[in-house]
Amino acid sequence: MRTHGDRTLLIVEDSPEDLEATLRALRRSGFSHAVAHCADGEEALDYLHRRGRFAAAGAAPRPDLVLLDLNLPGTSGREVLAEVKSTERLRSIPIVVFTTSAADRDVDACYRTGANGYVQKPVGVDALVSALQCFDEFWFGVARLPTPEREGFR
Repeated sequence: MRTHGDRTLLIVEDSPEDLEATLRALRRSGFSHAVAHCADGEEALDYLHRRGRFAAAGAAPRPDLVLLDLNLPGTSGREVLAEVKSTERLRSIPIVVFTTSAADRDVDACYRTGANGYVQKPVGVDALVSALQCFDEFWFGVARLPTPEREGFR
């Protein structure tokens, strides 16, 4: 069984600038867990299904949480969310949509599809650090997350 300190966050983000800002803000907020990154929806699905370059043992640790951008090239974040939440062995992985969209239709559609949270990306470094600190405290401090042993995902 894994301990609190060895949790894994999977960030699915196509923008190198947004990824770097997110990683910097996580570091500034004191985030101490492993981070995996996928640059598009298809790569995220390969990671989660352990296909292609992620097929080797240990190449894709089960994420404890996914931070998912909606507007990805190719396979969209909406499609990733729908596939994960419709796949028995993946559906218990919490997914927080982290996107620039504040559109009510996007928020509603994501929750209907099974998103566990929806956060509009804050503008500005301090706001981003603050939001990610709250994100870390809640998801990795307060919330109890499923474990791979209980979920059959090793």
